[in-house]
Amino acid sequence: MHDIRAIRDTPDAFDSAMARRGLPPQSPTILALDEERRACITAAESAQAARNAASKDVGKAKASGDAAEFERLRALVSEKKEEIARLEEQAKEKDAALTALLEALPNLPDADVPDGKDEADNVELRRWGTPPAFGFTPREHYDLTAVQGNMDFETAAKLSGSRFVMLKGAVARLHRALAQFMLDIQTVENGLTEVNTPVLVLEEAMYGTAQLPKFGEDSYQTREGWWLIPTSEVPLTNIVAGEIVEEASLPQRYTAHSLCFRSEAGSAGRDTSGMLRQHQFEKVEMVSITHPDHSRDELDRMTRCAENILERLGLAYRTMVLCSGDMGFGARRTHDIEVWLPGQDTYREISSVSVCGDFQARRMNARFRPEGGGKPEFLHTLNGSGLAVGRCLIAVLENGQQADGSVDLPETLHPYLGGKTRLASDGTLV
Repeated sequence: MHDIRAIRDTPDAFDSAMARRGLPPQSPTILALDEERRACITAAESAQAARNAASKDVGKAKASGDAAEFERLRALVSEKKEEIARLEEQAKEKDAALTALLEALPNLPDADVPDGKDEADNVELRRWGTPPAFGFTPREHYDLTAVQGNMDFETAAKLSGSRFVMLKGAVARLHRALAQFMLDIQTVENGLTEVNTPVLVLEEAMYGTAQLPKFGEDSYQTREGWWLIPTSEVPLTNIVAGEIVEEASLPQRYTAHSLCFRSEAGSAGRDTSGMLRQHQFEKVEMVSITHPDHSRDELDRMTRCAENILERLGLAYRTMVLCSGDMGFGARRTHDIEVWLPGQDTYREISSVSVCGDFQARRMNARFRPEGGGKPEFLHTLNGSGLAVGRCLIAVLENGQQADGSVDLPETLHPYLGGKTRLASDGTLV
């Protein structure tokens, strides 16, 4: 959500930022609606003052026996009451319209975010590792002999339809090991607090992190009104919704391993093979709640927390800064980490780390009380994957594949697999 006062003070800067997002000027419509709303409020206050004055004079007129004045004043009080109700209703309608307009507009990009229209204009920050060289044509994860029978799309489709998968045996264990490894690194080494969150949330929670109302079709809602979380960013960030926390408690850093659900609306025909894009998947999410002065440094810290997972697994990656036209709705700046997938011969996103500034905090009314006293201020929020478990499984399988269809597994996972080091071509851990 945007600060209407900032738009009033610097409308040209606001429109320039919207232009970087590919949108036409917004301030003329916003400010006109804001002016109409404030005019209704001012008129209602004037009418209330007139009503109060007339109410006081009614008693005086009655006491003096001036029947005509008494009736005039009583009629004026009644008239002002109706006028106040009408103006307050108009102000309420204008306020709702203004809120609807503001909540549909994306966050303002930071000044150093590269301009651009789509992913072709994203800028590489750095890359790590060297993609493995194979003496054979590498296969995609679902074609590997080692996973056949243990990555079951047919049974999942029978149960749930397309874009679901049933992992079995050693592949299911490897998937679980990856999630456990990520959680251990994020909690023990990176100092995040582990949280086991609900996967069903109220509409207010989805609104607070800007999934609603604009992106309702991308998520699933139950008949009872709960929403299935698209990521545990939603419950983790909403921990501070409606709260005023003490500055000394900042930063608050959380992580959660959860199921995630996305309808993938608008992605028909994209990544339909394998388990790269699913309706149900798992992620280890990171969320930070910070002081406004420290959120940008926190973005870099969180990015390193995600990158370190890939480095420990020996997976080559590159880190990109998303351009203004490719960033998510609620982000001010986003770092995408893309892991090398030999089966596709390209880098694919495995983590997206974003700083949202006070954009989400305003929607959630999440604030902090400064240590030196003063008025509570809005918090800054950040979120990112640390990492997407299913995509990490794909990367481990494809990068470790051997000519016979077996998979050599990263050394850092061996303790999580009972000392096993390979996924044999028959699908067993050895």
